Amino acid sequence: MKAWDFLDEYRGMFFTGTWPTLPEMFRITVNRYGERPCFTIYEPERISLTYREALARIEAVARYLHSNGIGKGDTVAVTGKNSPEWTVAYLAVLWSGAIVVPIDYQLKIEEIDLLLKTAKVKMLFVDEEKQSRYAENPGTLKGIISLKAGVGNYIYNLDGPYAPLPQAHETDCAVILFTSGTTGTPKGVMLTHKNLVSDCYLAQGNLTLYPTDVFYALLPIHHAYTMLAVFIEAISVGAEVVFGKRMVTKAILKDLKEAQITMFLGVPILFNKLLTGIMRGVKAKGPVVYGIICAMLWVSGLIKHIFKKNPGKVLFAAILNQASLSTLRICICGGGPLAPSVFRKYNQLGLDFIQGYGLTETSPIINLNPVEHYKETSVGKIVPGVDMKVLNPDERGVGEIIVKGPMVMQGYFEQPEETAAAFTPDGYLKTGDLGYLDNEGYLYLTGRAKNLIVTDGGKNVYPEEIENEFQLYEEIDQILVRGFVSDKKMKIEAIEALVYPAPEVFKNTDEAKTRINAIIAEVNQKLLPYQRIDRVTVLDQPMEMTTTKKIKRDAV
Repeated sequence: MKAWDFLDEYRGMFFTGTWPTLPEMFRITVNRYGERPCFTIYEPERISLTYREALARIEAVARYLHSNGIGKGDTVAVTGKNSPEWTVAYLAVLWSGAIVVPIDYQLKIEEIDLLLKTAKVKMLFVDEEKQSRYAENPGTLKGIISLKAGVGNYIYNLDGPYAPLPQAHETDCAVILFTSGTTGTPKGVMLTHKNLVSDCYLAQGNLTLYPTDVFYALLPIHHAYTMLAVFIEAISVGAEVVFGKRMVTKAILKDLKEAQITMFLGVPILFNKLLTGIMRGVKAKGPVVYGIICAMLWVSGLIKHIFKKNPGKVLFAAILNQASLSTLRICICGGGPLAPSVFRKYNQLGLDFIQGYGLTETSPIINLNPVEHYKETSVGKIVPGVDMKVLNPDERGVGEIIVKGPMVMQGYFEQPEETAAAFTPDGYLKTGDLGYLDNEGYLYLTGRAKNLIVTDGGKNVYPEEIENEFQLYEEIDQILVRGFVSDKKMKIEAIEALVYPAPEVFKNTDEAKTRINAIIAEVNQKLLPYQRIDRVTVLDQPMEMTTTKKIKRDAV
């Protein structure tokens, strides 16, 4: 039985298409789980809306939008920190028949202005940090709505007269997403209701979700990863969404414990830091205890991998409880490559830890590791409904990953040439990522096509594979591997690493440089000769990152 088979009960009554729209999906969930908690925040006391209460708020805001001239095809932007108000605004826009434009709240005002102009936004939901600026200078915006109580035109105070609202079709554009830190001419990815809803349910072909699950929305929800894998996945099954506001370890652990989180989705840098903290605590118990626990971890992982049993939850219950991780059912890492050693360690500890892969242009999930048959070096098995191929594979089977499926974007907003360039002549989306597939449909990524380094021996080097080797070194806060021209006359390319040391570890720059060079030499011994780092630059300032904690390679 497929996770989405239950939709047949509601077809013809709640929706008529192949897939419901996002408002139709939410109504189905209210019908099934109306009294269950929906959106929750701790600030510091627990404040929560049930699904039925959330629906009433959403419909009231949608009526307000409709009464103020917002309708089908219009664009309305939402920018602000994660909160129940953010998600109510997002859904209310869709309820009014309009298109929602989520915007990174960490962008500069001029960058937000550019996105508002590019997407032809008519109304803006905004948090308190930027509310006054847009209230004083709205430009062409028809209205400014505050996501914070007590500031301006607060979202929960809004309502409008009852009137029939325009109904979206599954093939209508639902969302326009811009990538972080867009400059120049921004590319807005247009995702339809069908793109998002089909991806949400088809991903559940590789992962079982329950209405009793509690999802943690820690990463910025404007990003495709959190939007789909946390927010939309949760509301599709009647699960609870708990909003985290700060990516600070102490605050995260407090939320995990208080909210009894079961579904924790994060990015590599977050999971690396949590694991480093756990292992530092284990090492503090002394070399004998540390050695025994490491041996137990190895045995636990072996049992889990071979016999599909999970002894780690029992063996390491005290460690998990101390780290506020005991209630977790599943951890999912996305948004960037994760070292297999990190993946392995979490599974050894007894957590069902898996990886996924996708792009904003694919809504985003197209690969996800099934809990019952995960592969540590893979970013996941192809989800049902996805047609994935490797374009022009080399001798390793590595080539550009191309995909088709119901979750693939409609195109880039008002950029037909860019849209056409993103697809092959036979209609496959070109991901720009390099990798290979095994005979079970699992994907292994090697890097981005544009980051590829070709050595003087003609060997292909993938920087991300080298960077992965450094993920468990707590002395390194950031590392970026890239090519540089070592011989301009012969046009020979070599490999360099830019490293920002962890500031809390070192007393001075000389100490940092000495240790970083020693780590590079240590890792070089593990690499193939043509992969080895030739030049190291130790930085005194961190490299610029996106809100999902990836280094902006083009900005370095």
